[in-house]
Amino acid sequence: MIRELPVWRSLLYVPVNVDKYVDKAHTRGADVIQLDLEDSVPPAEKEQARTLVEKAAAKVRRGGADVSVRINRPLSLAVRDLEHSICPEVDGIAITKAESASHVKLLDELVSEIEEKRGMKPGHTRFIAMIETPEAFSCIEEIPRASPRVVAMSIGGEDFALNCNMQPDDEVLLHPKQHMIIAARAAGVMPFGFIATVADFGDWERFRAMVRRSRRFGFDGASCIHPGQVKIVNEEYTPGEEEVAYARKVIAMNEEAAKSGRGSFQIEGKMIDVPVVVRAENLVKRYEAIKRREARMLAAMKG
Repeated sequence: MIRELPVWRSLLYVPVNVDKYVDKAHTRGADVIQLDLEDSVPPAEKEQARTLVEKAAAKVRRGGADVSVRINRPLSLAVRDLEHSICPEVDGIAITKAESASHVKLLDELVSEIEEKRGMKPGHTRFIAMIETPEAFSCIEEIPRASPRVVAMSIGGEDFALNCNMQPDDEVLLHPKQHMIIAARAAGVMPFGFIATVADFGDWERFRAMVRRSRRFGFDGASCIHPGQVKIVNEEYTPGEEEVAYARKVIAMNEEAAKSGRGSFQIEGKMIDVPVVVRAENLVKRYEAIKRREARMLAAMKG
């Protein structure tokens, strides 16, 4: 299954019931604003919070960002969250504690019904599948394939570690996160997150180094829990100018080599063959898609 994936480098969490955060969210530069109905909203306020989603979504997308909503578990809460969240202003739903393919299919069916009832384009609403339990991890290959709505998958490190009776540190989470990256790529969806925890973001240079390392492991984007993280995440999950220039050189030289009937060649003493060329083509394609998104967001802010 080939899916058209959005360009989502940074996803900024915003509690939907806190006006001061909602009002400023569109100025933060995030590719996605995630209106949170889950952990950042106290149980007593959840019923009122979900009624705020549609108006808040229209407000936070003023700067050109896409909008997602993180819904609750159990299913009784999720259904009510979806009834208030499925609308043209919301581009995606983060499925908290996605347990299985059948769980994702059930939510897909519900979302499809709501989209049809509201006259929306079928498939408008994308899914981010959040793996947070050992049961879900055992189904990690099937979950992203359960619905074409799924465009990204992540591991909620703190909850996953808690449910596995692990410590949520870098060494412990390395294996499950690498496994998730491979499963996401196999399913044709974006691996979302960081290779390490984001709970400690006081040292910005250390945070930048961690984000850079995360991109090396294969992540395409990540959630941000503080506005200060957004700029760093956007920069580090965007190919650098030198990378792009080198990739363009590889592509150009490959075209020349092909004219001579050669399938490989050298650049500065390094052998270049098909995987290197494809990697270069993918990098340039992603860079150009990011630049188009940035241009749209800049135009939205000016407009």
